Amino acid sequence: MRHERLLQDDRKGDQPRFWTARNDDVFLTLGARPEGLTSAEAEKRLARYGANIAVANVRRSVVLKLLRRLTEPLIAILLIAGAISGAIGDWQSFVIIVVIVLFSVALDMVQEQKAESAVDALKRSVAVRASVRRDGRTVELPVADIVPGDVVEIHAGDLVPADGIIIATRAGLANEAVLTGEPYPVEKRPGPCEGLSPADAFNALFGGTSLVGGEAVMLVVATGGATRFGAIAASIQEIATPTAFEQGVHALGMLILRLTGFLVLFVLLTQLVNHGLTLESFLFAVALAVGLTPELLPMVITVTLSRGAMRMAERKVVVKRLSAIHDLGAMDILCTDKTGTLTEAKIAHAGSFGINGAESNRVTELARLNSHFAGGMRSALDDALMEDTCTSVQDWRHVDDLPFDFNRRRCSILIARGNEHEMITKGAPESLLPLCSQAETAEGAIVPLDAPLRAKLIDLIEAKGREGVRLLGVARQPIAADRDHIDIADEADLIFVGCAAFLDPPKLSATKTVARLAEAGVRVKVVSGDAAPVVQHLVETLKLPARGMIAGEEIAAMSQAALIARAQEVDLFVRVSPDQKSRIVQALRSGGHTVGFLGDGINDAPAIHAADVGLSVDGGTEVAREAADIILLAPDLGVLADGVAEGRRTYANIMKYVRMGTSSNFGNMLSMAFASLFLPFLPLASVQILLNNLIYDFSEIGIPFDSADEEDLARPKSWDMNAVLRFTLIMGLLSSVFDAATFALLRIGFNVDVAEFRTAWFVESIATQILVIFIIRTAQPFWASRPHPALVGTSLGALAVALIVALTPLGGIVGFVPLSASILAAITGVTLLYLASAEALKHVAVSPPRQKKA
Repeated sequence: MRHERLLQDDRKGDQPRFWTARNDDVFLTLGARPEGLTSAEAEKRLARYGANIAVANVRRSVVLKLLRRLTEPLIAILLIAGAISGAIGDWQSFVIIVVIVLFSVALDMVQEQKAESAVDALKRSVAVRASVRRDGRTVELPVADIVPGDVVEIHAGDLVPADGIIIATRAGLANEAVLTGEPYPVEKRPGPCEGLSPADAFNALFGGTSLVGGEAVMLVVATGGATRFGAIAASIQEIATPTAFEQGVHALGMLILRLTGFLVLFVLLTQLVNHGLTLESFLFAVALAVGLTPELLPMVITVTLSRGAMRMAERKVVVKRLSAIHDLGAMDILCTDKTGTLTEAKIAHAGSFGINGAESNRVTELARLNSHFAGGMRSALDDALMEDTCTSVQDWRHVDDLPFDFNRRRCSILIARGNEHEMITKGAPESLLPLCSQAETAEGAIVPLDAPLRAKLIDLIEAKGREGVRLLGVARQPIAADRDHIDIADEADLIFVGCAAFLDPPKLSATKTVARLAEAGVRVKVVSGDAAPVVQHLVETLKLPARGMIAGEEIAAMSQAALIARAQEVDLFVRVSPDQKSRIVQALRSGGHTVGFLGDGINDAPAIHAADVGLSVDGGTEVAREAADIILLAPDLGVLADGVAEGRRTYANIMKYVRMGTSSNFGNMLSMAFASLFLPFLPLASVQILLNNLIYDFSEIGIPFDSADEEDLARPKSWDMNAVLRFTLIMGLLSSVFDAATFALLRIGFNVDVAEFRTAWFVESIATQILVIFIIRTAQPFWASRPHPALVGTSLGALAVALIVALTPLGGIVGFVPLSASILAAITGVTLLYLASAEALKHVAVSPPRQKKA
């Protein structure tokens, strides 16, 4: 069908767009008529195209949400370890693991409500009923019943119910900020349009926008999910690509799974060859598997992220998804919309200039008088003019006016003061200049508006336009004192005085913020729906470092592979649609970057959703705030840089636990696996392995409160499993070397029995595991970086508990016996030598963090 082809081409971003066609052709394609469809035709189309519901329900089954999380490698490993612990009678570990897993999964499921809440907020932005022409008359119908080919009447204040072309209008003025981010109202009128961007489509209306002035009659072309508003809703509902944090946790789970599988199979094989597969050896292998499992990792991550969220809340930053704190720290590219983030998102009067280009209070006074006395529709530009100190109007009285209309694109007033009658005309400079034959100088002299002066004024107006400034021309004309009315014929031979200038003011704090982010290794890219000159002027005003520019039309013609390559090199993206913003984010992520997106409008929601970390501001639309992971409550964007530092501190602390957990557990379990080859008994009973693991995990609870080195905060870092594996192998093997030395010392030097051996090695193992955190928590010498008191307390407290259990009668419950002073002295010496070796070797084990180029 021709209609499907038309819509398909539009959604793909290819020509033709429906607004570029002649109205007659669109009517013919849709089989529509100006008087509207019949009820029978509408019913058939409703059955064919479906209800006009742009925002569908995305509530997913709780069971499906739960199953998806339970299949994550790390969660699956923990659950298996918990089940095994319960099966061998270690109920304490079973309860701890199950509680931690359930807490982590529940928290994650609550966070998933974010996308669903964003769609709910989007629903509240859609019209409910509309005036539709059916069976030759206008009736009120639910918006859901509107179909392609319907003719809809829209009045000022109405939300637009679907996408379509304008077939008639009277002073139509639309607010399209939800789609384009542009704060200025847009003039709407019939007629084919050559512009390829929706922002240029003066003859089209789009669902979700609103008519803020005048009236319009629209032929519906697209409904429901085929509308641009529907495309935004669909993008929010999509399951986003896993974020940097989620990818890192998944990779860690796979690494632990591989290490666990290797050790368990190794032990089972060696036991089978040497002694046959006994129940004790099987339980030993199972205990090794549980011992390698970082049971407290979900809790450590959650507590660490929660601490970060609390610190960010003190800086007026609301964290909606805890893991977004990590992603903010890992971020190396920040994409930001212009309006509301780099600018104030409001129209302000930026001054006025006369015919010489110099600042002119005279122009401002005349413009304000026009705005004050003009009848009919008031625009946002009028409101901006009247926000400043108002010109005294007490001496003037209103006589008559010609309201603004889009054919003339100007409005005129006639005011009087004593015997003086003055007509003041204000409007688009390009439509006002042809009506002027004279001009007023800064000194008040009247001069002819000859060709050279006219050309100079045109150049001046065009130059201001390239700076992103919106202009209103101002002209005047003395009127005879006996006149009490004016008409359009009076708008001739006017005296041009100058122009009033308006802009969306830049946020001056943005310059400092971008500089701080650049110092922290975060490159800022501006992704805007505005035109190139506007964005370029803003970047120059704020002195933002930027390289290259690309427009939405070019992006539409690019494959995703081409965009991935180009997006790395370009910092300014202009005239982009909401779906193109999302494509840019996905392209950057595909290029290996961790990407944040900062926006405040509905048009930003798809990109916010697609980013590793979505950010919005408190003054943003409800949809943007619901889609975001982090919301900035303070107007100062400098809190972003604070958030980046907090995210990196969080990452550093999580990695401390990851490194400790994998290297210490792997080293100890590897030692026991190899010892089982040479010892006539198992080096630790299964319950002793589990006790070691439980006490060790408790010692690390203080990690979330620890500080981070300055070098950890200087650059973005990402999860690097090769680096984790490198650290695990080097430090794990170092631990195993000292374990082997301890084994030899105990068996050959002291000739201890089984119970003494297990007790002594338990003490050495737990002491080295716990105390080494003070060595490897920092890249500096351990004495140069002070740990947080909470970490000191939990670590030394856990060590004290371990020593009390092992060296007092309490240890008899799990098979421990008292040790002689000479054995304790030897273990102390081995421990100190190990810590010194770890201090010397840690610089080799900690490979440089993987750096990403923006």
